[in-house]
Amino acid sequence: MTFSPSELDKLAALACLDISREERERLGGELARILDFVRQLENGATDEVEPLTHPLELSQPLRADVVAEPVDRERYQRDAPRTESGYYLVPRVIE
Repeated sequence: MTFSPSELDKLAALACLDISREERERLGGELARILDFVRQLENGATDEVEPLTHPLELSQPLRADVVAEPVDRERYQRDAPRTESGYYLVPRVIE
């Protein structure tokens, strides 16, 4: 795959890069090689590969989900500017 100078200029503008003509020619070739490599990866046989949740077989030790201390809502809301029925009232920011 090859890129025209206008395509490379558009990509450079999208990436906020200021590249010279020499850099543009070099980067165009490198970008074409990268995309060719990605195309090769797409052809890999993955039909019998199970999806992974993590690349390493690790287990996450989790603590027990127990209440450590009771919530004293009245104490926490005492310093709040405005509350109503146990909820914090905040100014409307989206109209």
